[in-house]
Amino acid sequence: MPKIIESNPQVLGGKPVIKGTRIPVARILALLGMDYTLTDIRNEFPQLSLLTKENLSDILTYYQSKLQYR
Repeated sequence: MPKIIESNPQVLGGKPVIKGTRIPVARILALLGMDYTLTDIRNEFPQLSLLTKENLSDILTYYQSKLQYR
């Protein structure tokens, strides 16, 4: 699991979230699917001001690998 993602049973029932937040990774993936840019995501969630393109790439790679094993 990339460092940007964490899962804690006491945060959103253990769903994967952006580390240090309660923002579900699924929400970020949905925004990317709606053609949001990194800047758009940062504007939508100011607490993600330090989110990088590398973080987004790590998230996408992680979920792509999970889908391959389904």
